[in-house]
Amino acid sequence: MRTLTYFVAVSIDGYACGPDNSYDFYEAPDPGGDLGDNGRFHVEEYPELLPTAARVPLGLDVPNKHFDTMLQGRGSYQVALDEGITSPYGHMREYVFSRSLPTDIDPNVTVVAGDPLETVRELKREDGPLGICVVGGPRIAGTLLPEIDELMIKRYPVVAGHGRPLFEGAAFDPARFARVESHTFEGGADYTLFRRITPETP
Repeated sequence: MRTLTYFVAVSIDGYACGPDNSYDFYEAPDPGGDLGDNGRFHVEEYPELLPTAARVPLGLDVPNKHFDTMLQGRGSYQVALDEGITSPYGHMREYVFSRSLPTDIDPNVTVVAGDPLETVRELKREDGPLGICVVGGPRIAGTLLPEIDELMIKRYPVVAGHGRPLFEGAAFDPARFARVESHTFEGGADYTLFRRITPETP
């Protein structure tokens, strides 16, 4: 059984993005081009989560370390479409959940108009050493919450005041997660990996 990980940024007060889906308030890029220590962490530990367009200027051509399949909702995928990019993670299999996108938008992208949970359960049953990742998209994360095994929470030292929660539209159904590891960076951000506690958890 493969693992589904939700990789998401969050403010101190628990918002994944602003009411208008903005997220640029988390951390401004260094005008000098320095990635910063959290950027270097991405490159070294999660290179596959850098979009293909960002990997090219970095000369990043390395195997995927954790995931071989990327899931996105329509809103998250639209960010790439607005830049004219139809396969933002071309180095992975891509699935986009949408009832309005054409199914032939890109050869590397599978558009799923049906039940996201059913699709994810099929993907998790596949054999393979690497996992599945869902990024951004509070709405699709809320739908997929019952199947999410891990959370990589990128918490930034920002209070948003209002915005969209991590799991938009999810039902009240408390689930316990164990802290696996945490990394704190110079700018005050911390990345923490949590794993769902199940009856089979040691």
